[in-house]
Amino acid sequence: MKILVAVKRVVDYNVKVRVKSDNTGVDIANVKMSMNPFDEIAVEEAVRLKEAGVATEVVVVSAGVAQCQETLRTALAIGADRAILVETDADLQPLAVAKILKALSDKEQAQIIILGKQAIDDDSNQTGQMLASLLDIPQATFASKLVVADGKATVTREVDGGLETIALHLPAVITTDLRLNEPRYVTLPNIMKAKKKPLDIVKPEELGVDIAPRLKTIKVEEPPKRSAGVMVADVAALVDKLKNEAKVI
Repeated sequence: MKILVAVKRVVDYNVKVRVKSDNTGVDIANVKMSMNPFDEIAVEEAVRLKEAGVATEVVVVSAGVAQCQETLRTALAIGADRAILVETDADLQPLAVAKILKALSDKEQAQIIILGKQAIDDDSNQTGQMLASLLDIPQATFASKLVVADGKATVTREVDGGLETIALHLPAVITTDLRLNEPRYVTLPNIMKAKKKPLDIVKPEELGVDIAPRLKTIKVEEPPKRSAGVMVADVAALVDKLKNEAKVI
């Protein structure tokens, strides 16, 4: 069984992002970049399935600029077998990424496709669902537990009301939630081994994929700063302010 895992290069979650002075986007110049945390969980889960003997090969995919190779090498160091970079300088939106992943899935014939439930830069939470629709295969989003056996995947999902367990016939798309696993620490020997693992580079046009953007960002701006809090003398004063100033009751 082959598992395809999508990973994205994003601004590191420890970095405080800043909006560009012209309000066209987020400033990523000289900013630390890393693998999207949800995608790191996806890679870890795929590697665990291989270690358990469920999968025979784990292929990681990223789409974006040449520097995405660093992110793919990290995934290879975690334990993936080979990597594919769909190199482009275009601003990729969820639908474009889903089309790229569909083309690669058709080519690789993967039985399971695992993605992070969302990327921490745009928080779209759309690519996995779009991919499942394009491939016309089952999907399980927000996975907190995954068991694969007998050609089926049993997935425990985190939903608003608690947990939901569903069974899927393979092939299927699965998106990971935070509690699925805790990614392993990448050791130096594995980083060195990852440098020798195969990493193929292709262009979107080679896959026959249209990545033209469907959405246009008009303006990006920081949220307004919160005003200072006010101390009140008693409950009556609090109720009065909530009613007459905040107008929330």
